[in-house]
Amino acid sequence: MGKAQIGHLTNPIDLVSKTPDIPDQILKHRTCWLQVLANLRSRRIKTSRQQLKDFELNAPCFLDTIPCRKRSTRTVKCKNEISKRQNRKQNKLDSGKFECHLDNLWRSLPEDKKSCFMCLDSLWFSLYTKASTKEKVLTWIKKKNIFSKKYVLVPVVCWSHWSLLIFCNFGESLQSETRTPCILLLDSLEKANPRRIEPDIRKFVLDIYRAENRPVTKEAISRIPLLVPKVPQQRNGEECGKFVLCYINMFVESAPENFNIDGYPYFMEKNWFSLESMELLCKKLNAF
Repeated sequence: MGKAQIGHLTNPIDLVSKTPDIPDQILKHRTCWLQVLANLRSRRIKTSRQQLKDFELNAPCFLDTIPCRKRSTRTVKCKNEISKRQNRKQNKLDSGKFECHLDNLWRSLPEDKKSCFMCLDSLWFSLYTKASTKEKVLTWIKKKNIFSKKYVLVPVVCWSHWSLLIFCNFGESLQSETRTPCILLLDSLEKANPRRIEPDIRKFVLDIYRAENRPVTKEAISRIPLLVPKVPQQRNGEECGKFVLCYINMFVESAPENFNIDGYPYFMEKNWFSLESMELLCKKLNAF
């Protein structure tokens, strides 16, 4: 069987008139010689290497002869958006990175400063809110003997947002007037209403008291002050974990020997620390 021929390929191919050799979809396509050549090959029309070379050098560009729209920038925008999302994901601390940084931070703090503190695992609060792991968390906390410490730091992650609980004077009587037990909630996203998790916090505290076999009622727990100081705020949606690490670092350094509500908010104000000092702390933790 003889080979099918397409003629001499140095002659320009006419895309204006509909010929049997060029299908309709090619005529309407914004194309060049590669697309036409691909179509010829799909129809099993063989060409020699010399014909291909001649065709590449002499075939006209058809783009100017066919109306076409302006090239869309949507793909570029999508790529840019994906890149931004990837950067945000890298900047945001997930639970693994946060726990690693917290361990490094805790080891770097002076022992004399840490003596009156207890820091719980960063996932215990979120695990407590799940029925399947609630009892395990209470057992783990009981082993920590948190009522022997003046301050208990509880990192909280809810809805992918980090905040910090601090239990103050939990070893004291709930009726004490000088060293009243209280709860601090430090949140770098004040506009998201930090108190939205208050019901879970109070259930958490009530169960901790009961796990320790301490005589307490739900009403008594509801009277423990929950204080939300005006602390430095994050600039975007990725910094919450960094702020919590900075809250922990600064609170351990500056916490009063005896926390009293009359002295609240102490140092916990909008200008408590600068953003530059927070970034320096994070660089230090990344260097471990």
